[in-house]
Amino acid sequence: MKIGLFFGSFNPIHIGHLVIGNHLVEYSDLDQVWFVVTPHSPFKKKNTLLDNYQRLEMVYRATKDYTKLNPCDIEFNLPQPNYTINTLTYLQEKYPQHEFALIMGEDNLKSFHKWKNYQLILDNHHIYVYPRVSDNSMETQFDGHPKIHQIQAPIMELSSTFIRKAIKEGKNVQPMLPQHVWEYLDEMNFYK
Repeated sequence: MKIGLFFGSFNPIHIGHLVIGNHLVEYSDLDQVWFVVTPHSPFKKKNTLLDNYQRLEMVYRATKDYTKLNPCDIEFNLPQPNYTINTLTYLQEKYPQHEFALIMGEDNLKSFHKWKNYQLILDNHHIYVYPRVSDNSMETQFDGHPKIHQIQAPIMELSSTFIRKAIKEGKNVQPMLPQHVWEYLDEMNFYK
């Protein structure tokens, strides 16, 4: 089975994430997409980040009606700070019957050469790149690479940051979230 790994803080997961994940399982050779909830990125302020298990619960609620989309907490138990190469190596050892691929936005591809052991990732894994809204040309040193696949997924101009800010301002964000996620956020009073 070929599994695409969609990494993120999912703080919160929103319909844009689901649209991209679903598009990839329907229009590429990926059999499933696993939403890998990252414990804490060094690039994010921790004070706006919900607890790991609260974010995992949201991903579970968002994906429970989709058989090809699954939550994944694999990074919760890996030593921190963690790098993508470590997660890929761990998953490949734990599930040797599966082939794992990376899913990333084209903005991340631009800095991919700065990732730890990026060449090792490329040697052993395919990368599926979805488009982002961007004014500048996204040409990278990886253009034409046989393991990098540009996917013509819908461009989603929605961010978790925007949603958190809107909730804090008392705006109605219900249409931007999967129904089960909206109900959980509302019940728990998150981001207010």
